[in-house]
Amino acid sequence: MQIVFAGQGYVGLPLAVRAAEVGHHVVGYDVDPHRVEQLAAGQSYVADVDSSRLRAVLDSGVYSATADAAALAGFDIAVITVPTPLRDGVPDLTYIESCARTLGEYLRPGATVVLESTTYPGTTEEMLLPILEEVSGLKGGVDFLAGFSPERIGNKRWSFDGTPKLVSGIDAKSLDVIKGFYDGIFQTTVPVSGTKVAELAKLIENTFRFVNISMVNEMAMLAASLGVNIWEAIDAAATKPFGFTRFTPGPGVGGHCLPVDPMFLSWKAQQELGVPFRFAELAADVNRHMPDYVVRRLVEALGNRGMPVRGSRILLLGLTYKYNATDLRNSPSARVAELLIDLGAEVRGAEPNIPDGDETKLNVLRVDASPDEVGAADAVVLLMDHPRFDLPMIEKCATYVLDCRNRLSGVNVETL
Repeated sequence: MQIVFAGQGYVGLPLAVRAAEVGHHVVGYDVDPHRVEQLAAGQSYVADVDSSRLRAVLDSGVYSATADAAALAGFDIAVITVPTPLRDGVPDLTYIESCARTLGEYLRPGATVVLESTTYPGTTEEMLLPILEEVSGLKGGVDFLAGFSPERIGNKRWSFDGTPKLVSGIDAKSLDVIKGFYDGIFQTTVPVSGTKVAELAKLIENTFRFVNISMVNEMAMLAASLGVNIWEAIDAAATKPFGFTRFTPGPGVGGHCLPVDPMFLSWKAQQELGVPFRFAELAADVNRHMPDYVVRRLVEALGNRGMPVRGSRILLLGLTYKYNATDLRNSPSARVAELLIDLGAEVRGAEPNIPDGDETKLNVLRVDASPDEVGAADAVVLLMDHPRFDLPMIEKCATYVLDCRNRLSGVNVETL
C-alpha cells in the first residue's frame, strides 16, 4: 500500500521505516526541510532508527522523505504523528489541525487516516474528522475511514514492534482496516471499542507513571528529613511479588510525554466538566519543584563544608531527561542549571549523548566528565547515570557528589 507518515520525529520515523521494511511504499512527510535533507541523506536523528536501516529503505526505493505536500497524493493510509505540546497549560493541537487540512486536500474515497499523536479524548471524532470532511468534501465512515492508535515506543525489554499496539476506529470497518494495517507492523494489536477509549488509554498509561514518580519524589524529600534511606526502603518494598510497581526518585520529570500528557486530561476535565483532575495537578506540582529540592540539598551540603554556592564550581552529570536518552526536551537539568546560575555558581555540564552545539539549550559550559574536570569541581551532581560515565572514577576523584540516581557510594557521596 501507499502509506504516508505525516511527521518524521521520534514516533513517525520508526513507524515509517518499519512500514517500509515490511513491504509498503512509504512517504515520510515533514514540514521541516532540514529534517527532510537529513533523511534523504540517510542520516537518522532518532535513537530508535539506525542510519543503516534508513539507508536500506532509501536505497530500495520503498521510502522517501519530502516536505512537498503534493507527494501525499494517492495515499491508501495516512498516519499523523505530529507534536501536541502544551502552551501555558493549554493543549496546542494546531499541528494536528494543519496536518488534517493538508491531508484533506489529497484524501480520496476508500483511504484511511489514523491519528497517533497523544491528545485528549474526543479529538479524533470532534476535531480531526470534521476537518477532513470539510476540506475533502467526503464523509467519514462512508467515503473514507479514520481512527486513533496511540504511539508506544519500546524500551530495553520490549522492542518497538514487540510492544502491543492499541487500535481503534470511528466505525467497525475503520477498525478492521486499521487493525489489519498494524497487524503487519506489530506482533500484537489490541482493538478497543472506540477512539475515545484509545485516547484515554494513552493518558492513563502516562498518568500512572507520572503520579507514581511524583509519589516517590515526595517520599524521597520526606525520607531525607526523617533520616531514612529512601532507596533501601524502595528496594525492601519491591520484594513484594504482587501489588507493587517499583518507581525511583530523581531530579524531576522531563521528556515529550510525562510532563505533558496528564495535563491534556486535566485541561479537558476542567473545560468540559468544570472539575479538576487533582492527582495530575498535584503530581505536576511535586515534580515541577524537584529541581528546586536538588538545588536546596546542594546548597545545604556546600554550607556544611563552609562554602557559599556563589562562586562554587558545580559539575552536572547527565543533562538529558532520562537514562541514556538523546533528548533534552523538558529536562529537569535545565531548571537545576538555571537555579544554580541565578545563585552565582559556575555551572558546567557533561552530557556524552548530545552532540556539541546543543549547549545553548541548557546555558551551561559543556565539558567532558574527565578526572581533572570531576576533581576540580567543588560539587558534582549526578542527574543521569549514563553508561558512558566512569562511576568508579567519579567516586574516587570528586570532592563531593549529590547522587540523584543512587549509583555511587563513599564518604564523599550523598544520595537524593
